Amino acid sequence: MADNQQIKVTLVKSTIGSTPYQKSVVAALGLKKIRSFKIHNDNVCIQGMIKKVSHLLKVEKV
Repeated sequence: MADNQQIKVTLVKSTIGSTPYQKSVVAALGLKKIRSFKIHNDNVCIQGMIKKVSHLLKVEKV
């Protein structure tokens, strides 16, 4: 993972019915509404967060 690689994270499913922990991870990624997206640097910390809520997200390389 190079320092300049970035990924686009999009919320594609609602957090209704998710655990409070999953909701906090989605909020920490900067996502609020369905189809909202955020561009993050690709690092181990962000990858771990994405793995926890991967069923709610779509991830693309930028």
